Amino acid sequence: MAMFSLPSLPSWLPGLSSPQWGSGLLDPVLQGLIGACGVSVLNSLLRVYFFVSCASNPRRRLERQRLRARWALLDAVHLAGLALILTVLGARVAALVVLEFSLRAVSTLLSLHKGSERERLQLYLLCQYSLGCALSCGLSFLQEGAPHRTLNLLLGLWLAALLSSGARRLCRHVDQLYELHSSQNYCGVCLGLLAGAHRLPPLLTRALAVAFAVGDLAAVALINQDFPTTSDAVRFWTPLVICYALLVIYMQEEQRQQPGLQGQVQTLLVRMGGLFVLLLTVGSWLDLLGILLSLLGELWCLASIHTLLDLCQIQDSPSQRPSVSAPRQPQSQPSARAQPRGTAPS
Repeated sequence: MAMFSLPSLPSWLPGLSSPQWGSGLLDPVLQGLIGACGVSVLNSLLRVYFFVSCASNPRRRLERQRLRARWALLDAVHLAGLALILTVLGARVAALVVLEFSLRAVSTLLSLHKGSERERLQLYLLCQYSLGCALSCGLSFLQEGAPHRTLNLLLGLWLAALLSSGARRLCRHVDQLYELHSSQNYCGVCLGLLAGAHRLPPLLTRALAVAFAVGDLAAVALINQDFPTTSDAVRFWTPLVICYALLVIYMQEEQRQQPGLQGQVQTLLVRMGGLFVLLLTVGSWLDLLGILLSLLGELWCLASIHTLLDLCQIQDSPSQRPSVSAPRQPQSQPSARAQPRGTAPS
């Protein structure tokens, strides 16, 4: 009976440590759920911003209908699927995904011109899977060696679930009642969004900057744990940095030529292909499986935001449009009053 005992099982799986098959299996599940809840909060706030932007423009009625045509069951399925992917994904591959996106984000932000809101919003949409990996890596690094790690993760999951449910309720409220409440000055939440919806992107920028800063530090620390000497770390990081630099240069040109969903899928295949080739030389077979799982996770997130990506292509600072079009109405009144004055002397 001893040959079928549980501690002998990790010998058949060289990339997994024995505590993960005991009570420690709960910790990756909690980390995956927290990462999925963070992605859900970002997705809900972006939907609120896009809906308020479309509601301020009467020519975007079809876009508002597309935003409303989303079932709550799909959100639950997307949350569960993303949590499962983040749970199974290895820490090393998750760290590589975080570092790869951080390099792309820095390069994109440095190349942005003033007022380029569309590229910034597109970056928020495309960072969802990387955000889940960053939260998972950050929690794994910060809670390493903690005496009450599982309890801390349970408290973090409770807070993340609270924020996620609140963001989803806000999204449903805006979808159903924003147009009515904002027109009748009835709801404080809707009036606050009417006056301050333009503050959502800067708020998301600061929150994402903190999340990815912690995720980057955790990713570097997690990757360096696998190298006993400095020469091994240099042998890994040198081709990694070169590969990332080439990928960033290629992806920027590719996104300018094909900014739609098809271009994003092609760019994703190139990114994951480059990481796959890199890990063929310095990684293990579990890392290669993790790259394929990351490809599935990226496609899973792209499938849930294709409507927002389409809206992002026509986004052109909608918060400024009401202030531009409003002053044009009083100009027609003096011209209408000037005609009776000219005809009165005759």
